[in-house]
Amino acid sequence: MSGRYGEHDHEHYERPRRRTRPRTKDRPTYDDAVDGVVVTVDRGRFTLLIDGATVMAMKSRPLGRKGVVVGDRVRVVGDTSGAPGSLSRIVEVVERTTTLRRTADDDDPVERVIVSNADQLVVVTALADPEPRPRLIDRALVAAYDAGMSPLLVLTKADLADPETLLSTYRSLGVPWVVTQRGGDLEEVRAVLRGHTSVLVGHSGVGKSTLVNALVPTAHRDVGIVNAVTGRGRHTSTSAYLLALPRTEEGDDGWIIDTPGIRSFGLAHVQPEDLIGAFPDLEEMTEDCPRGCTHGTDEPECGLDVAVAEGEADPDRVQSFRRLLAARSHDDY
Repeated sequence: MSGRYGEHDHEHYERPRRRTRPRTKDRPTYDDAVDGVVVTVDRGRFTLLIDGATVMAMKSRPLGRKGVVVGDRVRVVGDTSGAPGSLSRIVEVVERTTTLRRTADDDDPVERVIVSNADQLVVVTALADPEPRPRLIDRALVAAYDAGMSPLLVLTKADLADPETLLSTYRSLGVPWVVTQRGGDLEEVRAVLRGHTSVLVGHSGVGKSTLVNALVPTAHRDVGIVNAVTGRGRHTSTSAYLLALPRTEEGDDGWIIDTPGIRSFGLAHVQPEDLIGAFPDLEEMTEDCPRGCTHGTDEPECGLDVAVAEGEADPDRVQSFRRLLAARSHDDY
């Protein structure tokens, strides 16, 4: 048989050239495909983990514009030996359990999937050097609730500032937290990460890469410094990366996904009226709200205001929920 592909090559069956009939109606079944997980993405090449081995892959043409991101569970064909110079093909992306998304800004209609299949969003923020940015934290929490992920606050550099100032803002939301300091014991952090696939987000300079290197000594993630003039960190991580946490004596383990430092977290994909669903205790108090009520501060006859007035709702929790709601429309974060 002449041509670029042989009759037993998967590409032989794939997308025909324009204005031509398909070569065959029989589509490949990929029965010989193996399972893998995407570790990182770099300029159209995907690093996969397959049975403990690192494998390089490209996306198969039939996937078209379908995105493949870190954390995706995929089906792979071709050379999966992981030998130098080998290249396999991703032919299927398994249905995702969660997708963490953001937009460039609140007016951008294009959603960007950051990672998939993570069940815990870890918001890393420094208590000083650089100063905390609560509105960015709020936005990350909104994204976590929208994605159906459990949020966790990790506060770094506790040796430079009292964590209580920031914690008082989030205590009423019920968001769990862990406080760390430079050179301190990380056993409490490891405990809340075990058994989870956790994605770490935070703006540059908060100590995220330092934390990752301490948790996974073989990670070798670049560590930056904070500019003394601007008070902001320099981007060191350039792409998301999936890392396995070292196994413990009890056999517990987990995964963490380190992501590049962020300076904005657009939420154009999140509808404010849907956020109440992440707070079941408050949602049941809004059943008698007028049609179209967003449950914000200025909404007339909102059920949350009635519940607070009658002593059925915690005023601090309602206020914190409304702060998250307002974060969706703020652009000065």
